[in-house]
Amino acid sequence: MSYTESLQRFKKNSEKICAINYTESILHWDASTGAPRKGAPMRGESLGFLAMLNHEITINNEAATDLDTLLKNIDRLTDIEAKMVKKAKKEFDKLSKIPKEELREFQMLINKAQHSWEEAREKNDFSIFSPDLKEIIGYLRKFADYREPENHPYNVFLDDYEEGMTTDKLDKFFETLRERIVPLLKKITQSKVVIEKNFLDFDYPLETQRAMAPELLNILGFDLSRGMLKESTHPFTMGTNIDDVRLTSRYDKNNVISGLLSVAHEGGHALYEQNIDRALFNTTLATGTSLGIHESQSRIYENNIFKSQEFINYYYPELLKNYPEQLKNISASDFYKAINRVEPSFIRVDADELTYSLHIMVRYETEIALINGTLEVDDLPEFWNKKMEEYLGIVPPNNSMGVLQDVHWSHGLFGYFPTYALGSAYAAQFAYYMNREINLYDSIIKGDMEKPLKWLNEKIHKHGSLLSPDEISISSCNELLNPEYFCKYLEDKYNKIYQI
Repeated sequence: MSYTESLQRFKKNSEKICAINYTESILHWDASTGAPRKGAPMRGESLGFLAMLNHEITINNEAATDLDTLLKNIDRLTDIEAKMVKKAKKEFDKLSKIPKEELREFQMLINKAQHSWEEAREKNDFSIFSPDLKEIIGYLRKFADYREPENHPYNVFLDDYEEGMTTDKLDKFFETLRERIVPLLKKITQSKVVIEKNFLDFDYPLETQRAMAPELLNILGFDLSRGMLKESTHPFTMGTNIDDVRLTSRYDKNNVISGLLSVAHEGGHALYEQNIDRALFNTTLATGTSLGIHESQSRIYENNIFKSQEFINYYYPELLKNYPEQLKNISASDFYKAINRVEPSFIRVDADELTYSLHIMVRYETEIALINGTLEVDDLPEFWNKKMEEYLGIVPPNNSMGVLQDVHWSHGLFGYFPTYALGSAYAAQFAYYMNREINLYDSIIKGDMEKPLKWLNEKIHKHGSLLSPDEISISSCNELLNPEYFCKYLEDKYNKIYQI
């Protein structure tokens, strides 16, 4: 069999996989943005069928032979073809070890679990979700054992989201953050500076917030003719393909900044997906290279850009125009300090930059305990509350504001949460180098969002999954991920705000 025949068949199958992934994404999007609840069983059946079909295309003797042939001829392939083959081989090795029927059952389970989580959160009743979570964890343990029985099961899932990441590396990463952030947080709590933020909680009509959301996306550079913005219980972004990038937000009439930051955050994700090089269109590389790098794009827009004094100075006239009564006698500087106020909170997505990594550590330690079996699901709410008190000094008043606040576990996404903290560190590092090269904040204060978007396009977005996280970091910053930039960014910012 010639390698050209294998390559043609491999590419054709890759296109089929892209088509299946697109269909699965649309079904998940529909389920999260208003699809009838009673249609959930049929959606689950359909998703299960698609997962099985994907498995059949990916895992078979012919596909195995083609991959072996292409790997032997890897030097004859283009960079894109070679990367696709290596990625497919990794996926083949992963899926070939998991029984097809169990994979189908798992897909049906997580479809059901999303709805049980939503109901549990709405009713503040963990017992509604706990049976599904127990099943999910059981499947994950089996899947990890199928794939890499000699490895720590959590490392198996970490690598799915952040290639090369391990618990040992994460332990060192979080240790660095703790050594720098905890002392800074203590200094802030001892500061005599009082930051007023009550005006953020006034009544901000939802209709106005919804109208401002697409306008903000437009300012950031997102093309809504190739995308869509809707609402969901938990904001998310879905890059079905370069020309169909969808994102959601949620709005609270008594928390105007929550919706704005959600749009900026998900907008960063969406800009990444929308600006991947068209040479990668309809290939398995036409998506972000890792969740840590993906999260860096949301964080850089949410924190390093939107929450900067420069962006607020530029954007504040728009806020005053839409909320003249709510922001009466409030300056741009007042608004900037208010949205950057440090205060431990129950909800991760509303956490300030300093305490956010502590939220992630709670989830990181919880997930490891669940996967190890040292923590039973029924004891999860109590464990969660103790960790919240230990790291943030607060205890959630109920499970909806505590252990039930995130959708991720209902999707079986263990090993996902640490990438949020990695993303914040990457964002600070990228922002540092971007500012050094293009005077980032001079551009922002002038409302010139084209320059930072172009820098991110060239350094990160266009590569999709063609480059690894380490390759992205080295090519854009000439060094690997270094949490020093994140710590220094926080120290500089909050020392000034709190006059430390």
